[in-house]
Amino acid sequence: MRASINSKTLKQFQRNPWPFQTTFETPLKDLERFVSTFFAVHQPIESGCVTIDGYVFEPKTLNAFLTERSVSEQVTHDVVLEAEGQQEVEALLSATLADWIDFLFIPSPKRFAIYADHDEFTTFYANTKGNLSKIVHALREKGFKTIDDHIRTF
Repeated sequence: MRASINSKTLKQFQRNPWPFQTTFETPLKDLERFVSTFFAVHQPIESGCVTIDGYVFEPKTLNAFLTERSVSEQVTHDVVLEAEGQQEVEALLSATLADWIDFLFIPSPKRFAIYADHDEFTTFYANTKGNLSKIVHALREKGFKTIDDHIRTF
């Protein structure tokens, strides 16, 4: 687990988000199943980066997660948290989704991206309809709710 500051990633994505998107309600009480469902569609996930945009309340879950991994970086705007290996990436994403944080998540390989916000909306982005539809189909099949007609703009 690594932490750094990078103001470019978030700005670049917000200026030019990937063309296909669908938004789901973030299921705070079922995050592990939510995350494992969409990760299973695009395995293997080799690594992933969370870029913090902001937060409403102190991110207690994420701070505890980082402390357990001896990461001392404070969670602030433009902090980038990088994890290696699918299990660690899933754990990082679940910890970040658990708090009311606005953030961008990009895995490697880059088949999709996520922008989640403190309103408990998780927007999935992809450069192809196929990559997005795989995620949407899997999540809907497991009973997760889409936010119909929601188009995220920055």
